[in-house]
Amino acid sequence: MIGMAFRGWPIEAVEFYEGLEADNSKVYWQEHKAVYERQVKAPMEELLAELADEFGEGRLFRPYRDVRFSADKTPYKTTCAATLGSGYVSFSADGLSVGSGLYMPEPAALTRFRAAVDADDTGAELAAIVADLHRAGYQTMAHEVLKTAPRGFPKDHPRIELLRHKGIAMMKSWPVGAWLGTRKAKDRVVTALRAAAPLNEWLNRHVG
Repeated sequence: MIGMAFRGWPIEAVEFYEGLEADNSKVYWQEHKAVYERQVKAPMEELLAELADEFGEGRLFRPYRDVRFSADKTPYKTTCAATLGSGYVSFSADGLSVGSGLYMPEPAALTRFRAAVDADDTGAELAAIVADLHRAGYQTMAHEVLKTAPRGFPKDHPRIELLRHKGIAMMKSWPVGAWLGTRKAKDRVVTALRAAAPLNEWLNRHVG
């Protein structure tokens, strides 16, 4: 989409996903595919193109769900999501979400993560980064959080909360508003991804 500038997602994009949530069927998808292409997918591609220089190459997820092993057989995802570098952007009828970090680490990476959380200097550094993110209004999360201490770590570890996380990512979500159809949507994505820089630098240094 050369020459097109990102101008946010119009109300038609929100309505497309509201409709899909109500009728997640091939009939609905075929009837509204042009809306998806023009009002949902094209703005996401424009956004990714504009952010690539700073945050890395963007990759859009397919809109089709893999239903082979799922009890839920609805064929289409109700979000338009993409990765860029270690970041993640997702648009849906609920609004916009941005995240970044180490969400689903491989076992070896998880072992390195836990060792770095356990060590006093690197662990304290991560705890401070997480506290800063919380103060700035971001959530931190993981794909999975254990109920208790991982094997080999004391239950009263000073950073037990972080040790129970299988990885660490930051995230922020905004509900739908008039801003979503403007350049402000890009500003919010950029601000969130920049806020993730200290976390990602820590992860690059200690987890790889």
